[in-house]
Amino acid sequence: MPLSEHEQRLLDEMERNLYGHDADVTSTSFVGMPRPNYRAIILGVIIALAGLGGLIAGVMLQNVLIGIAGFAAMFVGVLVASRPGAPAQATATSTRPQKTSGSSFIKRMEQRWDERDNGRL
Repeated sequence: MPLSEHEQRLLDEMERNLYGHDADVTSTSFVGMPRPNYRAIILGVIIALAGLGGLIAGVMLQNVLIGIAGFAAMFVGVLVASRPGAPAQATATSTRPQKTSGSSFIKRMEQRWDERDNGRL
């Protein structure tokens, strides 16, 4: 069943809005978000585990200074692990949507829709 002219205009307008918003989202979604710094995470986890060991040793030996040092090491390890990395930079592919692949995708979908509508699929 074909769409009326009004329905077709609404559909075209919705599609244009969708492509416009999609391009905005893809170009800005990861820009400015820090990338994980894996070295800092690994180092922080190692320091935190060593601090946990120191805290447990302090409790077992009933030595407050060793326990406090272990807790401080755990705190420092968490700070080191949670340190943000370098901010992600926008690349040319993320700032500019590729019109050719999107339009060919739409054409393929329209062709499949027409084939299904004609009973060939």
